[in-house]
Amino acid sequence: MNVSIDESGCIGCGLCTQVCPEVFEMGDSGVAEVIMEEVPENLEDSVQEAADSCPVEVITVE
Repeated sequence: MNVSIDESGCIGCGLCTQVCPEVFEMGDSGVAEVIMEEVPENLEDSVQEAADSCPVEVITVE
């Protein structure tokens, strides 16, 4: 599984960082960033939950 964020659309709510801090963090610019693009199998459910919870739907999971 790979994950990415369209940082231009992120509103910086931080929900993804709360759901899966192993993969997402808040960057210096105030928006979320992916810190682990290739997601290990044990974190796939958390990453999917973060994507599903994103209020502006800018997290892409492949």
